[in-house]
Parts: sequence; C-alpha cells; structure tokens
Amino acid sequence: MIGNPQGNEEGAVSSNGSGKTGGLAFSKRSYTYKVVGDCKIQADVYRVSDDVVRPAILWIHGGALVFGNREVLPPEQLKRYIQLGCTVISIDYRLAPETKIKLIIEDLQDAYKWVREKGPELFTIDPDRIAVIGHSAGGYLTLMAGFCVNPRPRALVSFYGYGDIAGKWYSRPDPFYSKEPAVPKDEAYQGVGGSVMSGSLDGKRWRFYLYCRQQGLWPKEVTGHDPDKEPKEFDPFCPVRNVTKDYPPTLLLHGDRDTDVPFEQSVLMAKELERHHVEHELMRMQNLGHGFDSKGMKDPKVAETFDHVVAFLQKHLAK
Repeated sequence: MIGNPQGNEEGAVSSNGSGKTGGLAFSKRSYTYKVVGDCKIQADVYRVSDDVVRPAILWIHGGALVFGNREVLPPEQLKRYIQLGCTVISIDYRLAPETKIKLIIEDLQDAYKWVREKGPELFTIDPDRIAVIGHSAGGYLTLMAGFCVNPRPRALVSFYGYGDIAGKWYSRPDPFYSKEPAVPKDEAYQGVGGSVMSGSLDGKRWRFYLYCRQQGLWPKEVTGHDPDKEPKEFDPFCPVRNVTKDYPPTLLLHGDRDTDVPFEQSVLMAKELERHHVEHELMRMQNLGHGFDSKGMKDPKVAETFDHVVAFLQKHLAK
C-alpha cells in the first residue's frame, strides 16, 4: 500500500460516492475543472478522509469519444485504487462529433494541468505522482497522455485502448458491427449535432457510433478529416506515431477476442514501446473480449488482473 497501511475488509460505495474500504473512509466531491461556453466540464474526486498527501490516479471513461461519463468508474475498481492509497479523479471531457478531437485532447491536457496545479490544495495530492488509467476510448486518451501532457505521468494503464485512429479497423466498415441491422443515416444523426456537451449516456449516441462503425466513418466524424486524403492530419492524434524514449512506463491490457478494438492495437503499441526502450508490459487476456473487466472481481481472471495493475501502480507511484 502506498498510503498508511490499514485493514483489508471490503466496503461499499454509497450513492454519493462515500464509503469505507480497506479500513479507509473515503468521500466523493465533484468539481468543475473547465467551462467552455455553457458547458461545464466536471471531475469527481474520491479521496480518503485524512490529511495524508497521496498519489493521484486520473481515470478516463470510454465510449468511443462519443458517449460515456465520469460516473461509470466501477466501484470495485475504485476500491482497489483507494486501498492502494491513491486519490482518484474521474473526469468528463467534451464529446464528439459536436467537439472534434483536437479540443477533446485539450480537455485532457487541461484536466491534467488542473489536477497538478489545484490538486495539492483542493484534495491533498502529490502533483509529481500521477498515473493515468483509461478504458477503451479512455485507454486511447491515456496513451495520448503519454506524450501530450507535461510533465509526463509516472505511469499509464490502458485497458483495451488504441494507438491508431486512422487505420482500416476504424476507417472501413467493421465486419462485426455490420452484422447488426443497419442504422439509418437519419436516425444516426438525430442523436447528435446539438450543443457542445460532456458526459452523456444517451442511447441515441450509441446508435450514432454503431452507424459510424458500419460505414467506416468514425475517424472523419471525430476529427473532421479524411484519413485517406489527409493522412498527415492524424499524426498528432495517434499515440503509436509519437512514442519516444521519454514515454512513461505503460501497462497494456487487452482481450485477444476483442470485437470492438482489435487486440492488434495493443500489440502495435507494445512494439513501438519496445523499439524506443520504454518500460512496458502487454497483458494478453486470452479468450476475452472488449470490456472483459465488467465481469467484476468475483471472476478470478479479473481479480488476478487487478492484482497486477495494483502492483504496477505501487511500483511507479512510490516516493
């Protein structure tokens, strides 16, 4: 444990985010870290109820950059991070297609800057001990944080993320999603295109994403650029193209039967990290698909996986 050692009994998270786990009482508080026009972009901070200066985890939700919000952080996973002795900051960011990727990345940068600059005073964190963790699109943003924020995070943990947003897996009709009944174009665009927003679980946005995957339009809709005609426009937004020797230690976790984000995405990222001699590890989750951790800690594979994640964080967040 990074913080003060406590017991290891299980605990529950109440509706307002407060609870007790591992002998640690913790609470949740929401902050607005950024305002763009009428859009307030928020973060939920989960911290132990004491004055100990703790390392921080910046947690980023998934949802193809199109849907999802900061509240989907699984309580069991939150408890593991709290037990480790960390303060957890779960962030929203503006969503596509109303907001394009360049500005979404700016939200990531601003959230990280806010945690570093305001975190020590607001929630007693050590600004020099920050890890970034994300799932799916949050895993992608986690990998972006490896080169687009400064100073670099101490560590990155990417669950089924991706380092390339312009490849055929995203820019061509997807075989798996094309098995679903085709989403009509009119229906797809009914759920998006309004005012700028952050954090949404509206099912209409999922239908838009499904349409994009069936048509191979996701890169165009999210970036505003055509990957075939403007390939260089994607360079700043593809982590796999931006790895250097200064990239943070990285843990990649990916199911080899993932039908949403190909397992190959983490393989390619691992190869680039290896090429630049960056400390990293790729955990191949055999016979598991996208969102494998949704099975919860009662699943032995998931519990074992989080033991490994915790050990990785403990190593890199220590003083």
